[in-house]
This record gives sequence, structure tokens and C-alpha cells, in this order.
Amino acid sequence: MLISLRNDHKEHLNLLKDQSVQVVVDFCKLAIDYLNNGPNTKLYATAGEKLSVPVENIQNTVLGLVNLLILSCQHKLSEADFRDSILTLGFNDEQEVILNKFYQRKKVEISQILHELSVKEPHFDNLEWRLEVEVASRCLRYQANPKITMDFSLKTRKENCVDYEVTHHIVQTDVNNLNYICSELEKALNESRGRYCRKLQRTLPTT
Repeated sequence: MLISLRNDHKEHLNLLKDQSVQVVVDFCKLAIDYLNNGPNTKLYATAGEKLSVPVENIQNTVLGLVNLLILSCQHKLSEADFRDSILTLGFNDEQEVILNKFYQRKKVEISQILHELSVKEPHFDNLEWRLEVEVASRCLRYQANPKITMDFSLKTRKENCVDYEVTHHIVQTDVNNLNYICSELEKALNESRGRYCRKLQRTLPTT
């Protein structure tokens, strides 16, 4: 597959297409530095002086290259697909070789950086429940008041991106409220199986 960039991202790469192989190598270093440490205006100012272009153009070029690498990693482009995408954007053969080598060498590192930057939301791990029924009280000698107590176990990936931290959440509800919750969850599940949601899921990239 070929990745599709927005017009403004394509424009950000125009400066790079006119540069020598060594300059392309330098921009690759600036791109990985951006992913690891954020923008570095001093480095951009130095590069701007060497190329006689405004600092803003340098930063936009770095952002364009970073966006290209991120999209390629998100879509898990093969070497052939990445090469074709680069040539389609207007880079020459020598520039394609440099960018392709850089992508192949750094795609695992970039994917790891993206994973670490992603939101670590808790995920369902386990559910334990207990049914309790109040059958009598001082006011009412005969009654049936069932309640369900649930222990939700949620797991969240730790900073090392390997281990998980498990938390427990105790919730108590009556039968009517539980039926309502189940009904709403079933509606959401049915909607997720619809054509629109499936199309949206295919569109969204995964890391």
C-alpha cells in the first residue's frame, strides 16, 4: 500500500527534495532527535544558516519527515511499499535509498517511542460478583431486595511497557439498574458491529 499525506505535509517535504544526500541524512538525524527529545530550535537555526532558509522552513521540514515516518510505522509499511511511497512523493533514487535505510533501521525504535507516548488506558481483566438478598428487616418482615456486588479488575500497562498494574473497583447495584446497564452495553456492541464503525476502524491506524 502507499501512504497518503495531506497537502500541507507534502509541502513541508518540498525543501528536502531539493537537497543533497548528506543534507537528507542530517534531516533524518533531526527527525529522530525530535521524536526522542522534542523540537530543538538551536539545531534548526544552525541548519537554516547553512541552507540559507528561515528557521520555520527547517522546522516544518522536520515535522514533515517525522509525520512520514510515523505514518509509515503505523501502517507497518514494507520496504517495497515505503520505497514506492517515497518515489511517489517526488524524491529521487539517491534520496530514496537514504530514507529507506533510515526507516528500516529506525522503525522498531520509532514504533517503541509511539507506544510509550500513547495513552495507557486501563483494560478489563476480570470480574467477580456476589448476589445478596435482604429478606427481612425490622420494618418489613417479608421482602426480597436483591443486590449484586461486583469486583472489576482493570489492568494498566506500566511505564516499562511490559508489566501491568491491576486495580480493583467494587460496585454495587440493584437488578433494575443492572438490566439497564446490560441493555446499553448491548446497544453499543451492536453499533460497533455496524458498517460505519467497521469502516472507521479500518481507517484508524494502530500502533
